[in-house]
Amino acid sequence: MLYLTRKIGETIVINDDIRVTVVEIRGKSIKLGFTFPPEVSVLREELYERIQAENRAAAESPSEIFKDLAAAGKDRGSD
Repeated sequence: MLYLTRKIGETIVINDDIRVTVVEIRGKSIKLGFTFPPEVSVLREELYERIQAENRAAAESPSEIFKDLAAAGKDRGSD
């Protein structure tokens, strides 16, 4: 992990097209501003982890849509 010290208004540049700026410091809380291209996804870690867990759960269990498709196929076969 890389540790950097920055003051309010100072910026870090990542890969030429991502900028992270220290906007505000209030007690133990820091407000950061991000500038990045539209194709880059930026998520809070807790949200990212929740999305990953939901994706894993969805991949492990059969989807309701497949059940619905199977039932629709059975119904069509009885015509």
